[in-house]
Order: sequence, then structure tokens, then C-alpha cells
Amino acid sequence: MKNIDYKIDDKLNYRPWVWGLTIGINSLIALAFFLPNMEKLRHYDFSYLPKVNAVLNSLTFIALLLSLLAIKNKKITLHRNLVFLAFGFTSIFLVTYLVYHFSTPSAQYGGEGIIRYIYFFVLITHIVLAALIVPLALISIGRGLNMEVTTHRRIARWTMPIWLYVSLTGVVVYFMIAPYY
Repeated sequence: MKNIDYKIDDKLNYRPWVWGLTIGINSLIALAFFLPNMEKLRHYDFSYLPKVNAVLNSLTFIALLLSLLAIKNKKITLHRNLVFLAFGFTSIFLVTYLVYHFSTPSAQYGGEGIIRYIYFFVLITHIVLAALIVPLALISIGRGLNMEVTTHRRIARWTMPIWLYVSLTGVVVYFMIAPYY
């Protein structure tokens, strides 16, 4: 086998993909809330999907924590594989999230008092950071795959805690709104 020596010219230009996916994914999520539900999907019962999404968010959180431990122990291949696993869980989550929200009216939170303010704080920060994590995760993964270690570390310092927060608060939001589905 021939030993391949990568040069800077051989690196993939992932920037168009990052921005294309960022705009596309966030647009689809926005459309799921602002367009009327799709009539064809109303005939199916997707009531189980919020629970599936909470499980997928939990699995994402666990995979991210394990990837953080792996990189702290300098296990780069394990770190990469766990990040891919987290990205896979997040991708499946995105599909099921979109199917649910394109087919089902949004549930209204019914809590009262201080818990209502806590819920909306968690929900709003979750939504804003979820939109932000799309480009951050894609850029971090791209830089890691291109072995741009310095820039990967620089952006991953922001990406990892935000992605952990988004996946954890996704589960928290589910448990807070689950009684109102």
C-alpha cells in the first residue's frame, strides 16, 4: 500500500456544504412551524416521535460526553467515531423532528407560575443555540477531518459545550412539555 501524504491543497473545501446545510436545515425547521401541517402526513400517528427525539437527544449527549473523555485521553480515533455517532443521532433526530412538526400541531405548554418562565427560558435558549450548533458542529467536524488541529480545537471549545447544552435541554424540554401532548 502506498503511504499518502496529505497537503493543504488536498483538503476538502467544506465551507459551501457547511453554509448550505446550515441554511437548509434551519429553513426546514422554520417551515415546520410556520407552514400548515401536511395533509398527507395527518393520516399517520406520529405521537411517539417526541419520546424518540428525547432518546436521540440523550444518546447524542452521552456520545458527546464520551467523545470529550476520549480526546482528553488522547484517543483521537475513538473521539472521531463518537463525534460521528453523536452526529448520526442528531441527524436521525432532525429527520424525526421534522416529520413530527410537519405532521402534528405544536403542543402548548400549560405550566403556570415560575415554572412557565423557566420552561420558556430553557426553550428559547435551546432553540437559539440549536440553530447556532448546526454550522459550529459542521465546521468543527470539517476541521477535525482535515486535521486542522489548532483551528479545530479553537472552535470545538465553543461547539462542545453548546452541543451538550442543546442535546440536554432537548430532553429537559421534552419532560416539561410531555404532559401537554
